[in-house]
Amino acid sequence: MSIAKKLAAVALLASSLIFTGCGQAQIGSVDVDKVMEESPRVKTLMAEAESKIKEAQEKFQQDYEGKELSQEDAMKLQMDFQRKIQGINQGYASQIRSRMDVVVNEISQEKNIDVVINNSASDKMIFKGAIDITDDVIKKMQ
Repeated sequence: MSIAKKLAAVALLASSLIFTGCGQAQIGSVDVDKVMEESPRVKTLMAEAESKIKEAQEKFQQDYEGKELSQEDAMKLQMDFQRKIQGINQGYASQIRSRMDVVVNEISQEKNIDVVINNSASDKMIFKGAIDITDDVIKKMQ
């Protein structure tokens, strides 16, 4: 996580503590990396995305393999293909993010948590005191 993102998260946390009364806010944490690795829903969506990308690659190769194209046409086709792959990736990433947002919101309401932050192993922000909802998110991401 970049320094700017960490500072933004700390500012959000601090402002939430001010508005809820110092020391009274419930802070939750979720290890997004773990959710991405272990959630059955995420695994299914990732497999679908990989399948769509593979189909697009095969179609691209079938359509243009062995054809004589100008360098300009080849570059245009390559850029179109890359945009298509990027669109597939973004679409599935958006689905995953949307579902995770809904689940985190549901769990935070159930547990009366005021702020939930990403606390992945590679970007630890809170080492003690937060309510870890990672396993709950994985279970609900069915």
